[in-house]
Amino acid sequence: MLEIRGIKQVFGGVTALDDVSFTMHRGDITGVIGPNGAGKTTLFNIITGIYTRTAGAVILDDHDISDLPAERLAGLGMVRTFQNIELFAKMTVLENVMVGLHSRSKCGMLSCALRMPWAVAEERRIRSEAMGWLEFAGIAELAQVEAGNLPFGKGRLLELARAMACEPRILLMDEPAAGLNSQETLGLAKLIRAIRDKGVSVVLVEHDMELVMDICDRIVVLNLGKKLAEGTPREIQENAEVISAYLGEDL
Repeated sequence: MLEIRGIKQVFGGVTALDDVSFTMHRGDITGVIGPNGAGKTTLFNIITGIYTRTAGAVILDDHDISDLPAERLAGLGMVRTFQNIELFAKMTVLENVMVGLHSRSKCGMLSCALRMPWAVAEERRIRSEAMGWLEFAGIAELAQVEAGNLPFGKGRLLELARAMACEPRILLMDEPAAGLNSQETLGLAKLIRAIRDKGVSVVLVEHDMELVMDICDRIVVLNLGKKLAEGTPREIQENAEVISAYLGEDL
């Protein structure tokens, strides 16, 4: 479904990524791990159109999407979340998810302002769908709360509900467990599996090794900008180079 082919990224005289390649299969949860500075977020920014790579290609369903801007990629079904939660703080929880759905709205500004019947019907549909995604994420009871007043863990769930409202085919998550306690991380793992069960392929950068080993089908390990290893969780756990570079002898 998604192929990363020979990606290289140079900033000034510093090579952040050097010939990184791997393939993500449809329906998989793929983890990207590595020490700080390994190039994980840089890779995400290239895949999602934020950075322009120095060399290589990003292939989605056999089409080269390397030069498409982020907004075009979203239209192709590639959606991402960020390590630092990005919410509309002054909007309610429900309105935040409705924003994601409005990206697929057919009504223009004029028809909405004039409250045309079809615009009213669509707004009602969008509100209903947004509530459905809040229920999916387990935070429907917070629909009318201002997003800026949410605890951090609930904000993370809202971010995922809004991402799902965009109907992604691939969801890229940048350290989704960052800042979560152990109970919240368990809930996150359950939600990520539920997202995969809806037919969405997931790629996540994550430092929480217990989460990665628990939910990922395959794992790619980066170190110093290069791919160190790729395989199943068990294969990664037993890889001597990975243990030496990152995971530690106690895993």
